[in-house]
Order: sequence, then structure tokens, then C-alpha cells
Amino acid sequence: MSALVVALVVALDGPAAAGKGTLARSLAQRLNLAYLDTGSLYRATGLAVLEAGGDPADPKAAESAARTLDPSRYNPADLRREEVADAASKVAAIPAVRAALLDFQRHFAHHPPGGKAGAVLDGRDIGTVVCPDAPIKIFVTASLEERSRRRVKELRDKGETVIEARVFADMAARDARDSGRGVAPLKAADDALVLDTSTLDAEGALAAVMAYIESKQNR
Repeated sequence: MSALVVALVVALDGPAAAGKGTLARSLAQRLNLAYLDTGSLYRATGLAVLEAGGDPADPKAAESAARTLDPSRYNPADLRREEVADAASKVAAIPAVRAALLDFQRHFAHHPPGGKAGAVLDGRDIGTVVCPDAPIKIFVTASLEERSRRRVKELRDKGETVIEARVFADMAARDARDSGRGVAPLKAADDALVLDTSTLDAEGALAAVMAYIESKQNR
């Protein structure tokens, strides 16, 4: 197993609720790599704008928040709120915000903390923009219906009252915004493994990716 982690950068991309976060954390643990949820950087930026009373779609407010960002000051639970996720999608469409956060992500990937031999990064543009040279690229997806169902369950498990049709509509709008933006749109890299998790549980997804990584390393 140790041969798998030498100088290894794993890039995972995909839409919301496709399971990439769970998969990325599991991979990092299995391979003893550092892990970065790049979406948390955009969520923190969006939340910073909201807390300042600004509009996440305002380029000046969003860039200012990104350049002064301290991700450690935010509670992970706050970053998972639906309004913060929506704000994150809006700030992520702003080129100046992406530029401000790009160096942080690349440095993490190529100089992982804790003496780790590599890193797993998940987000929307890791394989296409942040780490286009990553030897392992995976695009994790699932049907909109399944992803909406998962998000509804996640929110209800937290005790939140949600309307299924609204969650579905919000997710569809976010997909369109992420895929249609002019800078670093959400899409699979040409050399990425596309993994549809619509009918896979977390263990099945991890097994599929581990088999893929081993096949790449053995070539």
C-alpha cells in the first residue's frame, strides 16, 4: 500500500451531494494523505460576505473577503448551511475570488502539511484548473434526483424543516451556475475517471476508486 502514496495528488471534482467529500476523506485516511475540502474555502468566503451584510455576487465584496480569509475562524456546521452553500456558488463564479484562493490550494497540494507524502483535494475544478497535473483525477457524479434526495435527508437528519421541491430546484440552479460560469466551470477533466455514485454507497465508491488507483500505479 505504501507505494501508492509516494508523491501522490488525488483530484476529486463533482457537483453537490455526489459523495465526493465522503470519498475524499476516506481516500485520504486510507492512503495516509493530507485532505483539503476546497469548497470550504468558498463557503467561508461566502459566509464572510454574508456576515458583513454584503452581496455574495458583488465582485468587490467577494474578492475582499477572499483575500482576507481566515478559514479557521468558521464553525464547520455554519459552513454547511444552505444559504452559505448558495453564497459559495456565487462567489466561486467571480474570477478574482478564484485567483485569490488558487495559490493556497496549489501550495497545499504540492506541499501537504503534517509531513504527508501527498494530498487529496475535492472541489469543482481541481483536476481542470487547480491541479491539472495530478496523476489521479476523479469526477464524482450522481443523478440530480439522487443528489437532491441525499441533501434532503442530510438536512432533515440535522432537524431542519425542508421542502423537497425547493431543495431540488436550488440544486438544479446551483448545477447550472457551476457548470455555466465562464471561469473554471464544473466539468470532468479529459483524463478523469467519471464515477457515478447514484447506486453506490460510500464503501462501494471507495472500493471502485482504490481499484482505479491501483490499476494506474501498476501500469
